[in-house]
Amino acid sequence: MFTRTENLREFIRFYPVVSIIVSIHLVLYLLTVLPIFPNYWFFENFSGVNLYIMEGEFWRLLTPTFMHSGFSHMLFNSFSLVLFGPALERMLGGGRFLFVYLLSGIIANVATLLLEPLTYTHVGSSGAIFGLFGYYIAIIIFRKNMMTKQNSQIIITLSVVSLIMTFLQPNINITAHLFGLLGGFLLGAIPYYNKKDLSDSISGTANWANTRKKNLSFQSPVKVLVWAVIIIVAVLGFWSQK
Repeated sequence: MFTRTENLREFIRFYPVVSIIVSIHLVLYLLTVLPIFPNYWFFENFSGVNLYIMEGEFWRLLTPTFMHSGFSHMLFNSFSLVLFGPALERMLGGGRFLFVYLLSGIIANVATLLLEPLTYTHVGSSGAIFGLFGYYIAIIIFRKNMMTKQNSQIIITLSVVSLIMTFLQPNINITAHLFGLLGGFLLGAIPYYNKKDLSDSISGTANWANTRKKNLSFQSPVKVLVWAVIIIVAVLGFWSQK
């Protein structure tokens, strides 16, 4: 499922949306490094700058998803998309896959706008890629028949490792990673969720939170959010084994 055996021509034919997104990554990277182009213009106009978004430049909620800060940044995100995007594009179809990818990226960038300072600047497709992981997790929970147990374990493991690395690496947009993951999960969960399971989960979570309200009140909201995400992913991993 996540092993690529196609040659380049087959890959482009089978997975056109992933191919187009990776091509955009590469073209925009070249436009920012080749001296024949006004390199800084692209960063100045396409980067996510919260202040400019608040002033009405709303395209910056989307364009940072295709921009990268350097070759290694572009290569890593493109490689991740090539590994994990094709299976989901095949499952969903090109149009729906593109919708999930772009909306996850927008959700990540909106969260960055709301939670980070006005001076905050960011680029990268990580929020959208985390959205794909979130969508996979929703499939694991609500549509188990669509993925094998082995592939489910791979996704859960990579999601947990990626979350851990989010907090260990410097210059990472943590907000985008967390909310991209959450956005992708919600996009995958909403059409398929089981109402009874969801109701039971909400009731159990509410009871748990009520018994620990005093302790949580003294914790940093960021720490609470981080631990909540980690706990949720761990629970999802447990459910995937059932």
